[in-house]
Amino acid sequence: MDLRIFTEPQQGASYDTLLTIARTAEELGFSAFFRSDHYLRIGDGDGSPGPTDAWITLAGLARETERIRLGTLMTAGTFRHPGPLAIQVAQVDHMSGGRVEFGLGAGWFEEEHRAYGIPFPKERMDRLEEQLAIVTGLWATEPGHTYCHDGEYYQLENSPALPKPAQSKVPVLVGGLGASRTPRLAARYADEFNIPFAGLTDSERQFERVRAAAEAEGRKSDDLVYSNALVVCAGKGDAEVARRAAAIGREVEELKENGLAGSPAEVVEKIGRYSAIGSSRIYLQVLDLHDLDHLELIASEVMPQLA
Repeated sequence: MDLRIFTEPQQGASYDTLLTIARTAEELGFSAFFRSDHYLRIGDGDGSPGPTDAWITLAGLARETERIRLGTLMTAGTFRHPGPLAIQVAQVDHMSGGRVEFGLGAGWFEEEHRAYGIPFPKERMDRLEEQLAIVTGLWATEPGHTYCHDGEYYQLENSPALPKPAQSKVPVLVGGLGASRTPRLAARYADEFNIPFAGLTDSERQFERVRAAAEAEGRKSDDLVYSNALVVCAGKGDAEVARRAAAIGREVEELKENGLAGSPAEVVEKIGRYSAIGSSRIYLQVLDLHDLDHLELIASEVMPQLA
């Protein structure tokens, strides 16, 4: 089981805080640092010191880390046009020496669009399908050739399709719980399928849909990586778990029900249940970005049991 760190900076985090988390995750042996792509705090509070842009953050981290992989869960399709986005991701991939992974979603948080004057179209899934086609199409275009796309929402004419990423194939992530279209998009474009904050039953059902969609697309279902994103709240004892739950405004029992919470042994046991339904990668949603001891506990007492 591959463990990755997943942060939600819109809840209140500076670039320096994210850099500390990314470097700590790298030193402790986590395989990747991922972040959300939001411009407004979700829930109560003002989100101070304010939002950080996902791809500007990752560009900085690309130059200030060495090994850890970097990515988004998920880049919001409403924030950036797909052509410039393909350029941005390819550039950050070069800046990192080929460590970028690219998650792309339709965008869902209408309030943040109103707050910063970003259009929030109704046909976001239609646009997402075109965006996935364009970004992957630009990257896949052979050097010396041009790329064209004449879609309903985007038109590209004779694009040189440059720059290319450093990696021969940037891993593409698609995720969600949509019953039909989401699995189809994953089967067509993704290297990894991610389910955010879902229980075992819903995860197993969705993995089965994606596997079936992959076979229908002419792919082997095991060509994809299957992963989950889950909130984590671990502690050496009940008091430590309760303290960490209180720090993020959650209840212990609710966290145990909907995430990975409790002692290291409890967390390992729950991860094992996700592994049994086909998940091979867990994105640990870390909500208290100042609690570095939390990461150390997971690295020293959870990770070794999953090797």
